[in-house]
Amino acid sequence: MAEITAGMVRELREKTDAPMMECKKALTEAGGDLAKAEEILRVKLGNKASKAASRVAAEGVVATHVAADGRLGAIIEVNCETDFVAKNDDFLAFAGTLARLVAEQKPADVAALSALAIDGVAVEEKRKALVGKIGENLSIRRFERVEARGKLATYIHGGAKIGVMVDVAGGEESLGKDIAMHIAASKPKALDASGVPAEAIESERRVATEKAAEDAAKSGKTIPPEIMAKRVEGSVQKFLKEVTLLGQPFVKNDKQTIEQLLKSSNASVARFDLYVVGEGIEKKKDDFAAEVMAQVGQAKQK
Repeated sequence: MAEITAGMVRELREKTDAPMMECKKALTEAGGDLAKAEEILRVKLGNKASKAASRVAAEGVVATHVAADGRLGAIIEVNCETDFVAKNDDFLAFAGTLARLVAEQKPADVAALSALAIDGVAVEEKRKALVGKIGENLSIRRFERVEARGKLATYIHGGAKIGVMVDVAGGEESLGKDIAMHIAASKPKALDASGVPAEAIESERRVATEKAAEDAAKSGKTIPPEIMAKRVEGSVQKFLKEVTLLGQPFVKNDKQTIEQLLKSSNASVARFDLYVVGEGIEKKKDDFAAEVMAQVGQAKQK
C-alpha cells in the first residue's frame, strides 16, 4: 500500500477544500492516486469538494494587442514576483510591447520571442535590464497569436489578472465585447463539447455513476438500470453545459445561453483564449513560524 504523506493530504485539501481526515481517507482508498482521491471526495461530498476556479499562485499581467482591422491579434502572460511590480508602468509597457511583437512577428515560442528586437535590442536583453531596474525576476510564460475568421474582441479584468481574446463572426461590435466579458466571468473550459477532453468526461461519468449508486443504496430502493443510466447521462450533460461556452447561460441574461445569443444575432464564435495570471503555478508558501523557530535555534547555537 502506498504511503500517504502529510504533503499528499495537504495538496488534496488545497485542491478540494475537503476536511483533512476526509482527504486522508480518500487517498488511502485511492492507493495514493491524487486524481482518483479527488473523484472519491466528489462522490462523498458533492460540489463541496470542487473549487470554482484554479488556484492563482503567481503575479503578473495579461496583455493583448489587436490590429486596427480586428483580424489579427495576440494575448500574452508575463509574470513577476509581486503584485506591486505587476502595477509598475515599465513592466506593463514591456508586456504590451511583447503582445504587439507576437502579433506582428509571429514567433514560434517563447525562445523565438525572446530573440526578437525592441528598438534594436533583443527582448531577452530588455527583460534582463528590466529585472535589474525593478529588482525582481520577470518571465514570459505563454502567448497565442490569432488570425481571426471574424473580428477579435478582447477584455482585461481585475488589474490585468484575467485576459480574454475571442474571435466572433457576425453580429454587432458590442456582441464580441459582451462575450469576452462573459468568458472572463464564467471561465469556460472549451467552446463546445467536442473541445472537452475525453478523460474529463469519463471522470465526470464515473463520479455520476458512483454518486447515483450511493444515493440508491441510501434510499434502500432498487432503481432500474435504464433509469440509472439516464441520471448519469443527465449529470454528464449538465457538466458539459457548465464548462462549455456555448452551453453556459449568458451572464447578462441567464434565461439565454451563449449559443442562443449568437443564433439570435446571426453570429458565431470560432475560438477564444482565456488567460488567468498564475493559473496552475504553485507559489512558494513561507512558513513564518518555522522560519522564526529556525532563527531562534541558530541564535542558541551561537
